[in-house]
Amino acid sequence: MARPKRSRTITGFPEYNMFVPDGIPQRGYIELELDEFEVIRLIDYKSYTHAKCADKMNISRTTVTEIYARARKKIARSIMEGYPLRIEGNECIKKTGYPVLKVKGEHIMRIAVTYENETVFPHFGKTSQFKLYDVENNEIKESQVVGTEGLGHGALAILLSNMNVDVLICGGIGRGAIMAISGSNINVVGGVTGDCDTVVKAYLDGTLVTESEPTCGCSHDNCECHHE
Repeated sequence: MARPKRSRTITGFPEYNMFVPDGIPQRGYIELELDEFEVIRLIDYKSYTHAKCADKMNISRTTVTEIYARARKKIARSIMEGYPLRIEGNECIKKTGYPVLKVKGEHIMRIAVTYENETVFPHFGKTSQFKLYDVENNEIKESQVVGTEGLGHGALAILLSNMNVDVLICGGIGRGAIMAISGSNINVVGGVTGDCDTVVKAYLDGTLVTESEPTCGCSHDNCECHHE
């Protein structure tokens, strides 16, 4: 299975999405993708270091450097060759496959559910995806699926914190993972099965049924999920 692409947090969206040189006939355009726009905005406009930019976008410094070089090349070509520069929005997300994680609003509750094929994945430490739900006034306003980059157990707790998650809903989860996640002020609801959308709606309605003792479902003897 292909490795899931890591979500990229975008905190600034373009107010203008097309820049056209004056007096030059239209002949196509150069596309600046949303993550490229964000790197340019943070480094060149906000004067962030590459490290600070990487932290802000929830990606590695190497990835920031790659995006930055690609974006500057596009901008230079637009200036030198007179091509219109268009900044992409949602279409660039569909094209590149990179999920863009928006900053959570002030009155938003963000719920993360371990996810596979529309259902709650049964093993927190081995989940390859989360489905995120942004909830306001007890109504789901937006949802998206993000990859975990192959992270497991303790590292997933850090990922959830970086994504500003308020509630984790999952299947099996061990005591150590619960402690790590709860330490980031995230409410953990384990021992859950079923369709993700239905589960979240039940949680919001106060009717969600859970197992009394969440287990990871592992059959091997050296499972780490229940270790302190």
